[in-house]
Amino acid sequence: MFVGSLLVAVLAAQPSADTAPLACESCAEWNAAQAPFRIHGNSYYVGVGGLSVVLITTSRGLILLDGGLPQSVPLIVSNLRTLGRRVEDVKWIGISHAHFDHVGGVAALARLSGARVAASPAAAAALRAGTVQKNDPQAGYGEAMRFAPVAKVEEFADGATIQLGDVTLTVHHTPGHTPGGTSWTWKSCEGTRCVTIAYADSLNPISAPGFRFGADKAGVERFRRSIETVRKLPCDVLVTPHPGFSDLFEKRAARDRGDGNPLIDPAGCRNYAGDAATKLEKRLAEER
Repeated sequence: MFVGSLLVAVLAAQPSADTAPLACESCAEWNAAQAPFRIHGNSYYVGVGGLSVVLITTSRGLILLDGGLPQSVPLIVSNLRTLGRRVEDVKWIGISHAHFDHVGGVAALARLSGARVAASPAAAAALRAGTVQKNDPQAGYGEAMRFAPVAKVEEFADGATIQLGDVTLTVHHTPGHTPGGTSWTWKSCEGTRCVTIAYADSLNPISAPGFRFGADKAGVERFRRSIETVRKLPCDVLVTPHPGFSDLFEKRAARDRGDGNPLIDPAGCRNYAGDAATKLEKRLAEER
């Protein structure tokens, strides 16, 4: 425990280049400290107040999904220690989409753990470059989209799986919010109750000024297919890259009060996709 506490203290006091804080309007709010908690079975929330990072424990080590901001890294490492886990035991880091608020901490987490980093081909290109690709809807923000690059990234096709110990993680390409958007599903058991958890990527049609989703008809169709993919995901528990998108904290609080377990909601992905479809069509109508 002393070693883990020392690591957190060192990270906070002497940040390296890949943990140098990024500045943005929402960064302080997003990076608010958040105590870790169990989602279900072997799956935990270890992220910060506004940016999800999911821990999956397996018989052969740990998996993280996303990495928050670079300044989130000491908080993530501390949350792992609170759960009795070590960052050094992380074997894989999977990516939802390559925007600085979700992958800004990945380079540091990969360095600290030696973990392999998994992403879709388009997200992998952005990770290696340390910024979004030219066809990303938010590319117009320019230098503000930069983050610490990740040199070694393994690319995974749609439908591919990652096997670590007793856990199988399935990759679902869901481009739209970004060209490399990816959702992930896996089974998690708690006692005799097994559920499928979906870490469904952001589906918001938001962009830098001047970008028009409707200018790329093929891109619009890809976005619509992604929404349909999320709608049909095996999905008993929904978690999203921003916890507020799936009311994660509110559902957890209700569960802890004894108000059933609203985290388990087989309609979660369908509702999330339905809301995304409405937003996309509204955005396209506004562009016209």
